[in-house]
Amino acid sequence: MQKAMGFGPWPDLGYADSALDRAAHIRNDPRLLGDYTARENSGFYLIGGEAVVLKRSGDMFDPIFSASEIATLPCGPDRVFLGLLDGVEARFGLPVPQRAIELLQADARFHVTDLRTIAVQGLVQAGHLAPLAEAKALLHWHSRRAFCSNCGHRTEAVQGGWRRDCVACKAQHFPRTDPVVIMLAVRGDVCLLGRQSRFVQGMWSCLAGFVEPGETLEDAARRETFEEAGIRCGKVRYFASQPWPFPSSLMIGCHAEAISQDIVIDHDELEDARWFSRAEAASMLMRTHPDGFGTPPPMAIAHHIIRAWVEHGDGVFG
Repeated sequence: MQKAMGFGPWPDLGYADSALDRAAHIRNDPRLLGDYTARENSGFYLIGGEAVVLKRSGDMFDPIFSASEIATLPCGPDRVFLGLLDGVEARFGLPVPQRAIELLQADARFHVTDLRTIAVQGLVQAGHLAPLAEAKALLHWHSRRAFCSNCGHRTEAVQGGWRRDCVACKAQHFPRTDPVVIMLAVRGDVCLLGRQSRFVQGMWSCLAGFVEPGETLEDAARRETFEEAGIRCGKVRYFASQPWPFPSSLMIGCHAEAISQDIVIDHDELEDARWFSRAEAASMLMRTHPDGFGTPPPMAIAHHIIRAWVEHGDGVFG
């Protein structure tokens, strides 16, 4: 089916397959962390909120700054340790204040954009996407955890940025990741896709929602599909996962076997939802649908979930 439908090689999943060893043992050694911070072969990713700072480098952009380069830029002193590349080169995330972002935007040496654009447009080498996602998610957590949720006093970063300790009650706070199920409900030769109002014109995607406390991934996939589109599902099978640093989620991809067909849309969640045939879904993946409909870009897990079903049909259930 792949050859008949004209699909090319399977695309890379964005923000996944990091080449970094997170080297957790280094986080507890301030002396070693300081040594790595000062090394010229260490690399720093500069991030301010949604903004990522890139250096202009020929046809591509370079997101890595050296210790000597950041010493000349308006960056803050805080940094988070991301891990080691090839066991020797340290990588860090460095927060950049909003005022500094504005200054860097006006500097022709740099290009300031957001991480989603970087991934979709392929602005940097693919190997940078996973550590950029790690840095963005971790720095976002720090920006919202300056005070203790237990007693309200200030917290301070420790362990290379992987924990914050309260200076008063000594409570320890750790970075959080929010699990999200993203699923394709299928019934025979059709699949269920939905649209949110914020989507670009013509784009349809899998349904998705946060996993609730005390809930399995399978139950979350069934619940969200029913809540958003009124479709009951039975069998649910895990497909793959993707870090999604917007701000700090883990997308857990699934296929779900629909056992009902009448759609009832929750318009607080979706603008529209409908069934698409496998042939339609294939044309949407290839951007050849006669109505101009399409799926999310190849870097997004929704694209992979849909393509797996188009190519393998019921085989996605094992």
